[in-house]
Amino acid sequence: MAKNLFYPLALAGVRELAPYQPGKPIEELEREYGVENAIKLASNENPLGASPLVTEAAYRALKDISRYPDGSGYALKAALSSYLGISADQITLGNGSSDLLEFVARVFVSHEHEVVYSQYCFAMYPLFTKILGAQGQVVPAKNFGHDLEAMARAINKQTRLVYIANPNNPTGTWLSADELEAFLSHIPTHVLVVLDEAYYEYVGNHINYPNSLAWLKIYPNLIITRTFSKAYGLASLRVGYGLSHRDLADLMNRVRPPFNVNSLALVAATVALQDQDHIQRSQIINRDGMAQLALAFTTMNLDYIPSAGNFVAVDVGEGGKVYEALLRHGIIVRPMVSYDLPRHLRVTVGQKDENTRFIQALAAVLEELR
Repeated sequence: MAKNLFYPLALAGVRELAPYQPGKPIEELEREYGVENAIKLASNENPLGASPLVTEAAYRALKDISRYPDGSGYALKAALSSYLGISADQITLGNGSSDLLEFVARVFVSHEHEVVYSQYCFAMYPLFTKILGAQGQVVPAKNFGHDLEAMARAINKQTRLVYIANPNNPTGTWLSADELEAFLSHIPTHVLVVLDEAYYEYVGNHINYPNSLAWLKIYPNLIITRTFSKAYGLASLRVGYGLSHRDLADLMNRVRPPFNVNSLALVAATVALQDQDHIQRSQIINRDGMAQLALAFTTMNLDYIPSAGNFVAVDVGEGGKVYEALLRHGIIVRPMVSYDLPRHLRVTVGQKDENTRFIQALAAVLEELR
């Protein structure tokens, strides 16, 4: 690769980064490998897509695309306030929930501070930390998930922020209400805790999963982030939100760029909240698909990590080779070598026929590589 002329001018934290690698698009796979009818089970998208009510509303909103969006997001905040039972001034809107993860860091973290997160965490946590020149404290995982006791011990006077994903991406592990509240109750007030609940709607009836909204009145240093990209099926529109003490929301809104959520996203998210039947159907598809995949992995004697999200990580031995071989079968999943899990692939739960195609292709690939 040619030398980057401007590399010496970049901030030290930026020089340490590699560009984020998104999942391979279907069009690229079909063009590169000459396959047809490929399926993508790599990016944790809702296989049902968005609610029909959403697509109709977004289409109607197209007539106003020459106008700037409502910079305050009044209608969406009002809808979220009513749905969640939380004051509108406790809500911060983002271009995806990753916006909120970044806002918190930009407001509170500098090169003098430390940020605590777990091994096998969402890739954005270390990215934002390094950009700001802060020191990341990576706490070894416990059973592929967060070791909250060890994370609490890692906190010191320089710590300003802790990132926790529940369920965790990419491993799907989750934390109980008891575990999390015990952790929160011991965190000093100078440390902000971000609870990333991007997959909240997929959790379903997992035992003792927390009602984190109730904690906002108890722990003012808690920030909850959620998204419309996953269960609501609005991944391409990029709209998420943060829930926090109003004073934290005030500060995050100071760094929020004007019009960071576009008009179609605002309309779509507002309407999406109204169709909870669509969420229930999505949850059923996910529950049944997860059981289908788990049974197949057990039958093939493959270890997998139990997941509360809409994806599952499975140990296939040589993740890179199996990933490449699956591409030739027209199946896109997510390799996990960048997460230091080279034996694993992360598979999004699809519809029944998509899961079946993946299972059949995986069995064939493992036989080929045997």
